[in-house]
Amino acid sequence: MIRVLIMMLCLSALPAQGEEVVAGMNQNRIAITANFDGSEILIFGAVKREEPIPSADALGVIITVAGPSRPIAVRRKEKRLGIWVNVDSVEVDSAPSFYAIATSAPMPEVLADIEDLRHKISIPRAIRSVGAPMHVKDSASFTDALIRIRIKNKLYQLLEGQVELSEETLFNTSIALPSNLTEGDYKARILLTRSGRVVDIYETEIGVHKVGLERWIYALAHERPLVYGLFSLFIAIAAGWTASAIFRYFRA
Repeated sequence: MIRVLIMMLCLSALPAQGEEVVAGMNQNRIAITANFDGSEILIFGAVKREEPIPSADALGVIITVAGPSRPIAVRRKEKRLGIWVNVDSVEVDSAPSFYAIATSAPMPEVLADIEDLRHKISIPRAIRSVGAPMHVKDSASFTDALIRIRIKNKLYQLLEGQVELSEETLFNTSIALPSNLTEGDYKARILLTRSGRVVDIYETEIGVHKVGLERWIYALAHERPLVYGLFSLFIAIAAGWTASAIFRYFRA
């Protein structure tokens, strides 16, 4: 009896979940083939409520899609005696290979800075760079350079106002995936906010993998590099011999 009373008191102390995400997407697996030139994911959903829509603060929706995170070395080059050489290097501990953020309104309106720090939602916060060599005084510029390069290659995207929100209940957006995707499991998050505070989070995964001949070649190169090297050499010799035979035939 005492145990039941304790459980009831604990449950009553928990905050009520006023709004929850119910979401889906048009595909949760993406196949990378030889002619893969990118894809597009449609993410949609609704807000489940047991009470009327709060009238005080507008609802915000943030959707993120993140690729596998890996460490990466960022190097700075300078021209010395007419030759470009690496002069400094900073190891970024973890950076997503792909990262897209779509919001229903400008970021400052839907997300408070303290919530961004807590959930690591914005692009700079999604990158983890703990330290840098003592002689590098501007380590933050290396992270900025990484973000700038990946934005240029469409690997990092900030899509403010691209989430369509209807009557604070239905939402949808589309996120374009470029052709230069890294293979792996991509994490999608949908966050609901009120007054910049996150009130609910929904998470799911998207599988991005090579298939067919591309998958076989990739596995061969990484799991049996010697066999892959010999196979590549054989193909090169066979192609050269075939081209030479065709050339001799037409000359005759």
